[in-house]
Amino acid sequence: MTDLAKNLEMVNIQPGASLHFIGIGGIGMSGLAQMYAASGFRVSGSDRGADRQENKRIFEALTAQGIKIFPQDGSFIKKITPDFMVYSTAIEPDNPDFKAGENIPRIHRASALASAMASLDATKIAVAGSCGKTTVTAWLAETMFLQGWDPSFLNGGLANRFRSPVNAGNYYHGTGNTFVFEADESDKSLLNYEPDYALILNIGTDHYSKEELARVFGDFIRKVKKGVVLEKNVFNVIDKSCLSHLDVKIFCGDVAVSPYQQGVHWHITSYKCSPDGINAVINEEDEIVLPIPGVHNAVNALSIVAMMEMLGIPKEKSIPALPLFKGVWRRNDYAGRMPSGAKVYDDYAHNVEKIASSIATARQLVSGNVYAVFQPHGFGPLGFMRKDLLPALEKVLTDKDVFVFLPPYYAGGTSSFEPTSEEVVKEYKRKGTKHYLSFPNRLQAEEYLSAAAARDDIILIMGARDNSLSDWAKGMTGNQN
Repeated sequence: MTDLAKNLEMVNIQPGASLHFIGIGGIGMSGLAQMYAASGFRVSGSDRGADRQENKRIFEALTAQGIKIFPQDGSFIKKITPDFMVYSTAIEPDNPDFKAGENIPRIHRASALASAMASLDATKIAVAGSCGKTTVTAWLAETMFLQGWDPSFLNGGLANRFRSPVNAGNYYHGTGNTFVFEADESDKSLLNYEPDYALILNIGTDHYSKEELARVFGDFIRKVKKGVVLEKNVFNVIDKSCLSHLDVKIFCGDVAVSPYQQGVHWHITSYKCSPDGINAVINEEDEIVLPIPGVHNAVNALSIVAMMEMLGIPKEKSIPALPLFKGVWRRNDYAGRMPSGAKVYDDYAHNVEKIASSIATARQLVSGNVYAVFQPHGFGPLGFMRKDLLPALEKVLTDKDVFVFLPPYYAGGTSSFEPTSEEVVKEYKRKGTKHYLSFPNRLQAEEYLSAAAARDDIILIMGARDNSLSDWAKGMTGNQN
């Protein structure tokens, strides 16, 4: 357990208090800020990227909700004196807002969320896992919404169904008594939550070793109150004693069963992929067309059916709602075609498993080659995944595919600026057998892609944190809308 998980305490935030969010444009911070604003609190925030065009969709929604936005230079203190400052793990100790408000109590984002949830008179459902939790959080909440539950939800992505000029899409304030939220393992902050139910999708290579993640997820499950839905591989590696007090269901790519009962609950016996989605057969009797492609999304759908049954909704009611899912922004978004005719897709993939799944999904959408372009979301993350990414790419890429590295995204603050993408590519060329390239900027990468990718090929833009990647993907096709 990290110092963060040990030291966070429940904070008594009185109704109507004033909260200032440092880095409010972040996907998690902006959602939490909206949650507090919708609950009657006075909310403000600062962000380094408040004036960037690619962040417009979030800041316009925050402003429309009455949230005051300041530059992240400490100037907020001249206009307001908040009761608390909310920060995330990404905020450095010498941040200008910390210096300006040195006497103002500080609350970590996870603690602020735990405090907000503690005051909710609602059934709380956490979605966790190394991959797919943003999509599943939105999909689960949307399935409940279509069933008439009208849940509230907080997510690490912008759900298309709930996006509007006044709603960014990563928070929705429902009228029902259910709250669905994405629980983040990256800083182990999920250990601060005590949900009624939890859905854990998978265990992969992101932030920590699989052994450490198994311990983290086990500790988290001990805090769950009523029931948990687990992917089979997660169930296999956790300490089973953490499940003794819970209703438990297990799911996997082809079967979902209860570990304490006989029989198969759901079985995906076959699927076929197309640009529109997957035809999945469940129990060889119910055929559904999933609205998003990728075998991993068939498994995601299975997890939702399992959780809905745990909540008392039979598959006969939940399955018809699954094809109506409108998706999440930057999750396999089609951007258009290059002048050469090559298709361009934009995706948030940023760890080993997500990158491999995105490439595998891209191959289902075209008959030609895949040009996978990856911008690491920091020097630290690139260093962490460096060893495990190569064998994953060697397995998923064909001899004609090309994997392109861009320089790591740098949002400011402390960094060693190592490793560089060029260093990683040199290593991959020496150890691997596939085609690896690096470019110092997007302009040179785009020039290469324009010349190399043909009509039957696909260009896959991948990376987290930097919303301008989506604009770049559209720009390459001439689609600026």
